[in-house]
Parts: sequence; structure tokens; C-alpha cells
Amino acid sequence: MMQKQPNSAFCFVCGLKNVAGVHVRFYETLAADGSPEILARFSGQPAHQGYPGRMHGGVLTGVLDETIARAVNYGSGVDVESWGITAELTTRFLHPVPLDTEVTACGRILSQNRRIFTGSGEICLPDGTIAVRAEGKFLKLPLSAISGQNVDLPGWRIYPDEE
Repeated sequence: MMQKQPNSAFCFVCGLKNVAGVHVRFYETLAADGSPEILARFSGQPAHQGYPGRMHGGVLTGVLDETIARAVNYGSGVDVESWGITAELTTRFLHPVPLDTEVTACGRILSQNRRIFTGSGEICLPDGTIAVRAEGKFLKLPLSAISGQNVDLPGWRIYPDEE
């Protein structure tokens, strides 16, 4: 069973009103071993192109960054007001990711303490081949510490999937 996570309005990765955004859809799920995991689904569009017909590596890194960072809201057991903020991210590109093809990303927490967690993630092609892998260190912070003010996130809600 998967529980859908909220999207925002204007985030480059998940913002549904961002005309250049990736419009990634995120879900809370469990890995094969029963541990919490974030699953993401998306298709690269021409605005996300690097080489012809291929997604740009920076865009793919951004998707993995957010996928892993979202794991803190789901898998860390901390207050939902904690957000994952990237301190360090290492990405390995193994295969090209085509445009206009739905691919998936998965992210999880590997280890954590009160303020920091280490996470990993992958982007997989439709046949299950791992195309991109990342691992990083993330801080757990409240939104007010990130933005410098208490704000409502524009459009932050669960949007129904389009069939």
C-alpha cells in the first residue's frame, strides 16, 4: 500500500504549477525488507533535456536529492515538521535516462542521529535497470529555520494522480 505525499505549487522538482518543473509524484511505501522508503514517479520533458533525447544529469540529481530528503518526513520517526536539507550529495550516473519515459526513483534513510541522517536513492528505468545512484548527508530542520520565517508552502497538498 502506498500513501501519496504532498506536492507544492512552484518547487522545481515537485511543483505542479511550475511550467519548467519535473512534476514528480511522491509516495510513502515499504522496501522489500519492510523498511520505510519513498517512491517517486516522473517523466522528463524537453525542458529537462541534456543531450538530445536524454534527461540532464543536474535534473536527475535534483530528483534524487528531494526523494532522499523526503525520507526524513516519513522514515525517521521525528516530528513531521522536520525537513531534510542536503549537506552533501554524491551521484553516480550509470545509464542515460530517456525523455518522455516514466521512470521511478526510490529514497531511504541509511542511518541517523538527532540532527543528521544519511540516505541513499536510485533512479530506475522501466526495465528495472539502475540508471542513477546517489548517497548523501542531510540535516533535519524545521521549515522556519530553512526559510527564515514561518510560511505556508504555496499549494502544499496532496493532488490526485491523473490517470
